[in-house]
Amino acid sequence: MTREHALSHLYVDIGICTFRRPELEATLLSLFQLVVPAGVRLRLIVADNDATPSAFELFERLRPQSPFEMSYLHCPRSNISIARNACLNASDGDYLAFIDDDETASPEWLAELLATAEATTADAVLGPVRAIYAEDAPAWMRNGDFHSTRPVWVGSSIRTGYTCNTLLDMRSPQVRGRRFALTLGQSGGEDTNFFTHVTDSGGHIAFAERAWLSEPVPAHRARFGWLMKRRFRSGQTHGRILAARHGVAGRGRQFAIAASKAAYCGLAALFSLLSPEARNRHLLRGALHVGAMTGIIGVREIRQYGSVEVA
Repeated sequence: MTREHALSHLYVDIGICTFRRPELEATLLSLFQLVVPAGVRLRLIVADNDATPSAFELFERLRPQSPFEMSYLHCPRSNISIARNACLNASDGDYLAFIDDDETASPEWLAELLATAEATTADAVLGPVRAIYAEDAPAWMRNGDFHSTRPVWVGSSIRTGYTCNTLLDMRSPQVRGRRFALTLGQSGGEDTNFFTHVTDSGGHIAFAERAWLSEPVPAHRARFGWLMKRRFRSGQTHGRILAARHGVAGRGRQFAIAASKAAYCGLAALFSLLSPEARNRHLLRGALHVGAMTGIIGVREIRQYGSVEVA
């Protein structure tokens, strides 16, 4: 069976959740250039998470240029889960893809996600995100490529995922009816939580290594402190998931494991003082484990999105 035949008569939606980002224009313009397999109907859904419909003017200005159907949703406010759930609720497609409002797509991005989904029958497919660094970004950050995104493999499987480059099979029992947690919509981690529940319920996540997106790293993110906060928050989400799976004794064991890993990372960083890239990698990994420790004992996740992110 040819790829064109396998992908024929599919309805696909692409959700773009946005919050006061002018980069949305570049995102949409890149999507207008997508090479869509024959027989695939494509629709772009812009979910505006601002209190006022601030993205509507840009949406209306670009809509005449779009070769695809476009829909605008105003879903306030400052809670990314609200916007993601609005896309899930509005989608009537066989698949729903997500791309962030500061990313741009390669022309073959969607075709690669769809080809992997059809070949693997996965419930969700992840693609890689290539970080684009400014010339003045720290050398250790560029050399270590600390901002690019790829899935984390545990053995031969992917147990959780992210929404910055993903395709969901809306026909899957593990996806259909599932929603992003509103309680995590400002701290972040709503995607980790979502995909963890997909795999815990028996779902399968695949990886499309050629489904590339690109994301510029703005100056306020090209800092060690921003990465530390991001890793710590990711650890908090992981710790909260672990806590939900275990009783008191199990949580104690998980806390001890996370503490030992954090201590190891601290020692590794100490022995890597002369190598900024290795030192910072160990410190960031340690921040993840410290975050997991706080998540296991129930410390509330730090707020990352909304007004804080805009600032």
